[in-house]
Amino acid sequence: MSGRMIGVDVGGTFTDVFVLDEATGTASVAKVPTTRPDQSGGFLDGISRQVDDLSTVSVVVHGTTAGTNALLERKGARTGVITTHGLRDVLEMRRRDRPRTWGLRGDFEPVVDRRDRLEVPERTLADGTIRTPVDLDAVSDAARQLQAQGCEAVAILFANAYANPANEAAAVAAVRSIWPNPHVSASHEILPEIREFERFSTTALNAYLQPEVSGYLGRLERALAQGGFDGEFMIVQSNGGVMAVDTACRLPVRTALSGPAAGVIAAGYIASTAGFDNVITGDMGGTSFDVSLIAGGQSMLSPQTSIDFGMVVRNPMIEITTIGAGGGSIAWVDKGGLLNIGPESAGSNPGPVAYGLGNDRPTVTDANVVLGRIDPDNPIGGKLTRLDVEAAAKAIDTHVGAPLDLTTLEAAEAILRVANSRMAGAIRLVSIERGFDPKRFAFMPFGGGGALHAGAMLAEVGIARAIVPRYPGVTSAMGCVIADMRQDFVQTINALVANLDEDALGRFMQDHADQGMALLEAARTRFESRDVTFELDMAYVGQTHTVPVPVTVRIENGRVTPPNRAQIEEAFDTAYGAAFGRLLKGGVRRILNLRSAVTGRRPKFDLSTLAPTATAMPEPKATRRVHFGTEWHDTAIYDRLSLPVGAEIRGPAILEQPDTTVLIEPGLVGHVDRFGNTIIEPVEDAA
Repeated sequence: MSGRMIGVDVGGTFTDVFVLDEATGTASVAKVPTTRPDQSGGFLDGISRQVDDLSTVSVVVHGTTAGTNALLERKGARTGVITTHGLRDVLEMRRRDRPRTWGLRGDFEPVVDRRDRLEVPERTLADGTIRTPVDLDAVSDAARQLQAQGCEAVAILFANAYANPANEAAAVAAVRSIWPNPHVSASHEILPEIREFERFSTTALNAYLQPEVSGYLGRLERALAQGGFDGEFMIVQSNGGVMAVDTACRLPVRTALSGPAAGVIAAGYIASTAGFDNVITGDMGGTSFDVSLIAGGQSMLSPQTSIDFGMVVRNPMIEITTIGAGGGSIAWVDKGGLLNIGPESAGSNPGPVAYGLGNDRPTVTDANVVLGRIDPDNPIGGKLTRLDVEAAAKAIDTHVGAPLDLTTLEAAEAILRVANSRMAGAIRLVSIERGFDPKRFAFMPFGGGGALHAGAMLAEVGIARAIVPRYPGVTSAMGCVIADMRQDFVQTINALVANLDEDALGRFMQDHADQGMALLEAARTRFESRDVTFELDMAYVGQTHTVPVPVTVRIENGRVTPPNRAQIEEAFDTAYGAAFGRLLKGGVRRILNLRSAVTGRRPKFDLSTLAPTATAMPEPKATRRVHFGTEWHDTAIYDRLSLPVGAEIRGPAILEQPDTTVLIEPGLVGHVDRFGNTIIEPVEDAA
């Protein structure tokens, strides 16, 4: 396969495009403002900046926030639920948790109103026995009632459907025969896993997102086709893999956090290629700062997350900690006189005060502009020709300086200190609080604003060095091009190891492998290799929480040979001992779930093709006064993309490029490696 591959990541402020020409090995990038409410405008605009003829494009991969935004903003479709008699309020009761742990009150509105949650007679027991067959007439009546009430999507949520889906499958068939669109989700198809609330929540959210996400992706597909595109259109999942667009329309809940996940995948690949297997990533866009940890070259995966309070999604996803500390995050002083950053953001419209588009409250970007760290005559993104420094300074003085009795410069520095402190806290959360020493990790900042704060993270957290990728502003878009195709499956086993039916386990493994391979075969893309991995959720009897236990499985000619009981016990002891330092003597081992992943490894492009072609160190293109701490410093400004391999730049210095600005603070030095990355570290360490 040859042609051009395009990765597109839509963020809250900018839409980023990375174009790789497979024939020449060259790459180009674009950064355009995200369009609201329909993000497809920015998506197509960004591609058109770099590609005139879509017929030359073989693959388009999209990291989308359409699903995440719909959940956060509660803008999904009106959804109905048909559930087992007595389980109408599972979505509302949740785990009886509260929005504020120590508060006496808390409001929560599930995405499905109570009037749209209907019950029908049926009952399947936890062992899979059907005590009460489903009343299909009642199911059909409920579906018609939900249609009459204006529901666009429906979720079928039956008790214990993971153990035996027969009742639920019959109900789904009845609903689909009369439902006017394909937006019907069933819990045994979305998440055949024990624990009622998590299964119900994930399935209901999937139905809630289907009309919004499938409509958005459909518009993109049609627009690409009209432009002559006849290649493969794929979507990034929250697990860091990609899936076909029809799978994304059927399982939109798997797109939550897909854009940040793509960034982590790219960061891991860039770092490992450069010789760093332990990396903490920091994606700073216009709205948020997303942090993740990669240890030993492996991203951390979590089995579930909460997109917002009470909206639990249980799917494998890259662990990403998000805080409201993006470039557009608003600085404000609370009633107690404390300076805060975010979570409210100015986004792309109206954007920071310096944009001059109507916002009058200062942001992190405004502070960087006032302190001289961003060139007002050369803003990224192509939206403006000049930033309004005076307006930004006035806003900082009015909303931060005056309330805190600080000068404008002191207030701007305070904004950055608070923002940096919050970002450092997020880094400590994913490293120190999980037993990882940040001194053993490198920090990779990306996104439009990440490289402005790299030096501050080294000082705040004690990380040894930072790696700024060649195109940090479009790293997530690059990750779309790098990501492999991956399909995840889960099935509850809920059996003691001593009583395990090894043949039944083998049938589940074989079914997962066959389904995953079929999806890979259906994809119109080339894979260098394909593999299947299996993992068991296990614990001792009496324990609530499980440990993931990888198991080795022999696969020959597509046939899976499952592990035996002794092999499973040995694998559990190894995993449990690594997690807790000791085993429980005499403890009875239990298998709760089987998890399977089928991965098609896509070809990776050679990062050395992005390396600088320049051979001589250029002179600074300008000198600008930049404020650090309490002083102004005359700071050399370089065109970063013109720096040769081996270039050394001592701070204070600023490296500018179309998609970001890299700040090298006093006392730090930057080196350009053979891939075009800039390694920033303290001068004494570099010496």
